[in-house]
Amino acid sequence: MAAPHQLGDFPHPVSYGYLAVGIVDEGPAAWIGTRVFGLLPHHSHHLVVPDDVHPIPEGISDHRALLAGAAETGLNILWQSPPHYGDRVAIIGGGMIGAATALLASHLPLERLEIIETNPDRRALLTSLGLTALAPEDAGDDCDIVIHTSGSEAGLARALEIAGDDGTVVEASWYGDTEPQVALGADFHARRLSIVASQVGQVPAGHRARRTRSERLGAALSALHDDRFDALITGTSGWQDLPWLMDELSSDTALATATLCHVLDYEEGS
Repeated sequence: MAAPHQLGDFPHPVSYGYLAVGIVDEGPAAWIGTRVFGLLPHHSHHLVVPDDVHPIPEGISDHRALLAGAAETGLNILWQSPPHYGDRVAIIGGGMIGAATALLASHLPLERLEIIETNPDRRALLTSLGLTALAPEDAGDDCDIVIHTSGSEAGLARALEIAGDDGTVVEASWYGDTEPQVALGADFHARRLSIVASQVGQVPAGHRARRTRSERLGAALSALHDDRFDALITGTSGWQDLPWLMDELSSDTALATATLCHVLDYEEGS
């Protein structure tokens, strides 16, 4: 799962990251001064070709534009198994991807939209955005579509439990090299459930003939006109803080628990 323009490899040293916003200062005349978003690593400057970046629409702040990748992933999930009018939809996992997907789905004419999250503080944040956020044990059942983004065995198990007969679970989690156990020996077959994989590397088949990846990203950027996305930015640091910050975010700390999207600002302390 190497990111675009990645240098090196894990664990370290590696030049990694894929949500970047900047201003074009050299290049074709039409691009000079343009604010752009790109899937680029954590650098202060980038040398890219025009196809590597996308203009940011007016009215969207630099920080909010960093969420274009999350919004694009959410859009891709919704294109993978599109909800229909009056559907009951649940999203398991209220992290950056789950929350972004829920904000997009909240504009659809659904009978029910619930986001299922174990962290009570995160549930409170999601509720403040006008979403219905519930603990796993309180989730409604008989769902037409369940979107799983928690990356946990427990989350996937709950997704299968609350999906209605003939329902679909869209698996949008990334498990890395772990091997989650999936309970397919219970009533999975009798209830004719489906598990569908979603991965943002390709436009889903239902749209692939009519939408390029650039057009998908453009649609995601446009969706960021929804001011509620600002709540997913949970912190900002200067680039000098990156070594300390990465240690904190990779540990079981209060900061790690509270973080959805943390911005590195290369103008701070420069």
